[in-house]
Parts: sequence; C-alpha cells; structure tokens
Amino acid sequence: MLGGLHRCNRNFRTSEKTMKAISEEQSNLYKSDGSWGDVTLDRLFRDAAAAHPDRLAIADAPDRKEWTGGTPRKLTYAEADQEIDKLAGFFDAVGLKTDHVIGIQAPNTTDAVIVFLAAVRAGLVLALLPLHWRQKNVLEALNSVGAKGFIAADRVETRMTGAAARDVAADLFTLRFVFGLGNEIPDGLIELAPMLAEMGGDLHAPLVERENAADHVASISWSRSGGEPKPVTRSHNHWITAARQLLAEMPVGDGADIVMPYALTGLTGFGGGLVPWLLNAGTLHLHHPTSLFRLARHANLVKADYVLTPGPLAQALDRALKDPDTALVAAWNISSPAPTVFDPQHNLIDLHVADEFAFVARPRKSSSSVEPVPLGKLPGPGENENGPPLLQIGTEAVEQGSGHALLVKGPASVGMEWRSVSKEKSVAIDNEGFIKTGILVETVGDGLAGFGVPGTYAVGSIDLDQIDQLYMTFPELQDAASFLVDDDIIGARLYAAIVPAPNCVPDTKMFLAYLEAAGVDMAQMPFRVLMLQSLPRLSDGTVDRGRLTLRTQRIPARVA
Repeated sequence: MLGGLHRCNRNFRTSEKTMKAISEEQSNLYKSDGSWGDVTLDRLFRDAAAAHPDRLAIADAPDRKEWTGGTPRKLTYAEADQEIDKLAGFFDAVGLKTDHVIGIQAPNTTDAVIVFLAAVRAGLVLALLPLHWRQKNVLEALNSVGAKGFIAADRVETRMTGAAARDVAADLFTLRFVFGLGNEIPDGLIELAPMLAEMGGDLHAPLVERENAADHVASISWSRSGGEPKPVTRSHNHWITAARQLLAEMPVGDGADIVMPYALTGLTGFGGGLVPWLLNAGTLHLHHPTSLFRLARHANLVKADYVLTPGPLAQALDRALKDPDTALVAAWNISSPAPTVFDPQHNLIDLHVADEFAFVARPRKSSSSVEPVPLGKLPGPGENENGPPLLQIGTEAVEQGSGHALLVKGPASVGMEWRSVSKEKSVAIDNEGFIKTGILVETVGDGLAGFGVPGTYAVGSIDLDQIDQLYMTFPELQDAASFLVDDDIIGARLYAAIVPAPNCVPDTKMFLAYLEAAGVDMAQMPFRVLMLQSLPRLSDGTVDRGRLTLRTQRIPARVA
C-alpha cells in the first residue's frame, strides 16, 4: 500500500483488441503501402540515445520555478534514458502493467516528458488531461477510461493541481496510485522524485512483449467538438505518421533545437512538438507561455531552429526572432481567429489543427497568403499524387443550419476502436470509414479555409445553453446567459450576462467566486460579466446572444 492510495479493482478488464488503435486488417493495409511501420515512440528515443548519448535532449524553461514546482533541469539523452528506465521499472514494480491507463495533468517540464516516455516504455497508456480541467472533468475522464493511476504537478501557476488530484483519488475507487511532480506535494500524494531516489539503481524497465507494438494505443486525448469530452486514441504509428507530415514541410535537419510552448496534453503539443523532437533526435526546449517577450527571448537564447507558436502570435514573434534561419510553426486551432496575412522574415508553416482528430501543415508561399487545406487525399512526404495518402479530408452537410462538418480518415488521423468503460465508442464513423469530427468548416475554392470557421469559439465544442444552466445555479439570479465576443488573439472570449433576482443585488465578484468554488471547467468561466435588468430575446423566446455581444461595446462601466 502506498500512502493509502493503493487499491484493488477486481472489475476492470482490458483485452488485446481494446488496446489496439485500429483493426488488424486496416493496419496491414497501412503497412503494405509504407504509411506505417514497426517503430514505437520508445524505439525512437532509444535510437537517439544510442546515437547521441551526450547530446542535450530536454531542457526546462529558465523561469520554471515561477509557474510550477521544481528547479529548471537539463538532461542529455543518456541521462534522460536512465531516468526513463528507472521510472518504467517503478511503474512495473508497484503493479502498473501493460495496457493499464494512467492519467497525467502537468505543464511543460522535463518531469512530464520523462513520465510520458517511461509510461510508453512500460507499455502503459497515458491519458493526457488538459491543464484547464478541474476536479469534476478529471474525475469523469479517468473514470471513463478505467485509469489505474494518476500523476499531477504540484501546481500550475496559482492553481494547486496536486491538491485537486488528491481529491480525485478520494472519489475514484479505480485509482490505485496517485503521484505528484514538483516540490509542493500535499499530504496524501506520493512524490515521485524522492521515491525513485530511495529505490536506487535496482529499478529497470520491464520487458514488454506484444505483437505489432507500434499499433497499440500510446495515448488518449480528449475532443470537445461533440460537447462533452470524448476519448480520442492514437497509437505509436498514428503519432509518428502525423509528425512526419509536419517535418516534411520543415526546413530543419537532424538535431534541431525546438522551442515548444504547448503543454503535453493533446495533438498540438505532442504531434507538433514532442514527436517531431523524437524523430529529429534534437533538443526539446520546454516553455510555459506567460508572455510573447519571454517566448521570443527563450527562442533567441537557445538559437532555436524551430519554434511552435499559437498562430495569432506568429507575426509578432516573426519580428522578435533574431536568427533568420529559425522556422516558425503557427498553430491555428478551431477557436483561433482567421490567420493573418503578412510578409514573414522567417520560414513560416501554418499548422491547421482539427481539435484532436488531425492536423495539416501548409507552408506560406511567396504571396504570403495562407494556403487553404485541400480536400481529398494528402499524400505522404515525397510521394506523388498517386502515393499512399496519410490523411483524407472530406465534408458532410450539417442537418441543422448551414455549413459543413469536417470528416477525416487515414494513418495520420486517429484510432477508432477504443471504447470507454461504459462501452460507448469514442468517435462516430460513417459508412466510408471517415471519422465525424463535429467541427464546422468553411470552403474556399477546392479546399478549406481551416479547421474552424474564423471568428468562432471552438465550433461545436461549447454548449452555450448548457453553460446558461450552469450560471443559473447561482442562487441570487433571475436569469443568466453566456455569449461570445471576438478576440484578435484567441478567436473569442466567453462572457456572462446575469439578471438579479427580485430584492437581490449580487456582486459579480461573488458570482465568479461561486463558479470557482463549484470547480467549473476553466473554459466555462466567463472572461467578463455584465449585470443587466433583463436579457434580450428573439421572437421565439431564445436569448439574443448577438445583441449581448454588441452591448459589450456600449456599457463598459457595467463590465466586471
């Protein structure tokens, strides 16, 4: 028993089929055309460590102590390999076995990278939990995939994620182990670093023997395009094939210095940062985004060959980078505003990210305009139009309203065989094998403007009616509504309009404090609050959210 958090769970079962990302027939097809192979993510790291043991592998941001526990660290490939092997052995020693699921919620640190690679080496499946998720979201996600363990950072800025992880453990019987990263670990969590130090050098990774290991699920991330979070699985082959798409457009060679400000919680951070690093055998410089100035300074300090950046910051970062050979990868997700058009001084690649389902890299041409995402088949690197497609993109008419929904399939997309404990399939598949993402798209000629309609907030991934009901749980309200206001950086911000109940004068700060105490998902917390005498409504009685948006410019004095 470890700290009172080691529990038995006799009801959970896994199977070989459950942990395969796709069917064997489909896998054989991908391998026959050269899209997939037999190399795992751990094999990529081992090969890099064998070839370049003394090369710097991972480095923390210099300001790490300001936003999470622990001092900045730098590890060579040999040093990282030793830590990975020891932690993989520790996972095995405490009873976490092949294909068990463990969750992780941690910012960009060397510790988080070591945890992921150790989990992969031990044959575990890592559930990647967004940093903005609160206890309720984490609890539901870990329960849905039958997680056996949970690893959390002590804090992310001012949020004490370690304490929240302890509370999750108290409510989730299936969790057998809960560990903490950092040096501010609350009572009830096991601090990993001293535990490993006490066990000395006797721990070694288990021998994981399974057929077609690269086809097995390596990670689970979470899509919000259908409303509630749904598990989206990727095998080692899925990750490697997706990253190959990006590297094919990158003007950098082996051993590149990569600055990565995205947390390791999903497609952008892993597919755009961590896996290209593994394929490149370079140095991964981890960064936690607090300001554009710090991101530029970090990139200039390490003489970065490649910087992954939020798309809206690309123009400003392009001006701030000193080395003309640095490549910029501008990630545009489904909540981003329309990509800006400018004359970049550096090589610029637009990375169109479709929630957790797929991304497409499109280099800016001399015209400086954003290249649309083509419909149909996207062949692999170096292939002609008749080569094996790594991704296929389609659209489907939306039954209600106008526009089309995005469809994707192919070896660079996602798995489709995962089922949660409730036996519900994680993604919907049409008759031709396309995954229905639930993301609205806008066509431009023969392609798409991007994986999201510009000026919208995570299309299809936020239910405003549901958030209205959430806000109405505050006891001093007569009416409440959520609405969106365009933002040049993040696409849109969430606002709240509240109407006091008779004889009540609620304080907007009390309203925000109530939501905070209720553990509301940070993505559902309003950026600003309007206090009104009544809500504007349409002829059918529904809230006129458009008029609420207009009022934000007319009554700034009443905005909290």
